[in-house]
Amino acid sequence: MKIALLGNPNTGKSSVFNMLTGMRQHVGNFPGVTVDKKTGIIEIGKEEHELVDFPGTYSLYPRSKDEEVVYTNLCDPKNEDYPDAVIVVVDASNLERNLLFFSQVYDLQIPIILALNMTDVAKRQNKEVKIEELQKLFPEATIIETIARVKLGKQQLLEAISSLKERKGHIFHKDITVASSLDISEQELDTSKRFTYLKEVIGSIEKVTKKEERQANRWDRILVHPVFGYLIFSIILLIIFQFIYVFASIPMDFIDGAFASLSQWMTDSLPEGVLTNLLTQGIIPGIGGIAIFVPQIALLFFFIAILEETGYLSRVVFIMDKLMRPFGLNGKSIVPLLSSVACAIPGIMSARTISDWKERLITILVAPLMSCSARIPVYTILIALVIPSKTVFGFMNLQGLVLFGLYGLGLFSALGVAIVLKWFIKSKDKGFLMLEMPSYKMPRWQNIGMVVVEKVKLFIWDAGKIILSISIILWALASYGPSGRIDDAVAKTEQSAKENNWSEDVKNQSIASVKLENSYIGILGKTIEPVIEPIGYDWKIGISLITSFAAREVFVGSMATIYAVGDDGEQNLPLIEKMRNEKRADGSPVFSLATGVSLMVFYVFAMQCMATLAVVKRETKTWKWPLIQVAYMGVLAYLGAWITFILLS
Repeated sequence: MKIALLGNPNTGKSSVFNMLTGMRQHVGNFPGVTVDKKTGIIEIGKEEHELVDFPGTYSLYPRSKDEEVVYTNLCDPKNEDYPDAVIVVVDASNLERNLLFFSQVYDLQIPIILALNMTDVAKRQNKEVKIEELQKLFPEATIIETIARVKLGKQQLLEAISSLKERKGHIFHKDITVASSLDISEQELDTSKRFTYLKEVIGSIEKVTKKEERQANRWDRILVHPVFGYLIFSIILLIIFQFIYVFASIPMDFIDGAFASLSQWMTDSLPEGVLTNLLTQGIIPGIGGIAIFVPQIALLFFFIAILEETGYLSRVVFIMDKLMRPFGLNGKSIVPLLSSVACAIPGIMSARTISDWKERLITILVAPLMSCSARIPVYTILIALVIPSKTVFGFMNLQGLVLFGLYGLGLFSALGVAIVLKWFIKSKDKGFLMLEMPSYKMPRWQNIGMVVVEKVKLFIWDAGKIILSISIILWALASYGPSGRIDDAVAKTEQSAKENNWSEDVKNQSIASVKLENSYIGILGKTIEPVIEPIGYDWKIGISLITSFAAREVFVGSMATIYAVGDDGEQNLPLIEKMRNEKRADGSPVFSLATGVSLMVFYVFAMQCMATLAVVKRETKTWKWPLIQVAYMGVLAYLGAWITFILLS
């Protein structure tokens, strides 16, 4: 069977999905729309069923693209994702609101299971659901009590799936009457009728022994405080970035050294030739440029998953709403912006939850200014090059502090651009924030582990394909040039070496350098050098800037390939050492403090991700806004890099 998994947000739907499918999951998009489609396989004996996790929704009547997906797939039997059965996850501690959506799905006459989840939370709130009375209200539904976070109820759910039967046609209380004005829509009238009736009967299906102040309310007095709330959030972010930078450096150094040693070993072991050069100067540096940043990306997603699992992320949305309003955004904009710290693509897609068109568009246009995980490789290698590793204020690592500052620069730039766009983009509608505060929960490490594994796999596969492909292309462009040009340059260099009695090392280094300069990639780099020279970059950096328009993280792979091809035989050196040893014609280091920080600032602002542009086009349905995005971010990147270079030179 094809089974739809449905429910309100914050009901534990993801926990139910993970409990039933384990690691047999796949993430894609629903046909024709950029809405996440998460599917998994449920095994029951020898049978396999497909479980489709639909976006969380409060009503069957759509108000956003996510809810529209639920509506179109459930109400059209001809749709390819129309289910044979549905599982609706209901929060037992918030029964009245959850049953509104359940009653709408129930009336579709699809075989249905009600997963009464979070019964432990309901118990802590002194609430008890009378299952027999609930069953009378929905006689054709199979009701299963679950605590999905600890896998309670899994076997009962599997048995319920196996014994699902055709519906007999029972409709949820079709004779409800409620007073309504003449201009109310049919959908509003139906919702009003359902909710009115549920309020009347909730007392018969839910027993509340005594009402006490929720523990969450006590925590919220601190975490959503108008002063302490912002302070705590800032401290949490600072701790996260310090942790990422300090603890990821150990495995990163190991991976970097391992790939450098592998490249040297293959150079020594394999016969000289084109294939050996391709492996040692193109493929291995390219793969190394992917693998080295997995520790940092895994840690970043790990912390974001914890914030979401515990329920804290919703509090961040709430406290940020008042701060976001003056910038033409609302509190929900913080989720796309924070998601963009991992990757701008899901960040932009998550802006669909913002109902106001103007606020959604501004969020989409500024989201790429948030420093995504693709920038981590660039930041990491540049910080290690030009920022000393020392402690400041007695306990903070300076390099981690710089990384935090770069993320802060991206955030403040996004807010600054948003306030400008607010005046240019006109809309008569006024946005609003509707938000549910979930209960605080201890994170489930299995769920977090699944998120981290899924995101790292996406990075390795999606970014890895681009990095490796460009590394191979770069190797070819850096190894070959116009007919006879490289040979002529090498001959002149050998003649100069003979006339001036150069040592063998100086001769080899000079030959490697002129080969690279006269290759196709060298010619292109020399062509653009006058444009980038004012901001402190040489032609090799220029080449990496061009290639990283495919994806920002390609910068490191490009540098690895360029320096591997231009190497004079010291291929056992890690990339960072090669970059540190790189000199200009006057003997000064290429990667000075001014150049390194200028590059970091450039990458904070530059729109260098073709996949992001494609998603912006799909979300806005026009090339107008992505082209505006490229233009304004390009101007910001160049001006910011130029000012930084001038100030630090």
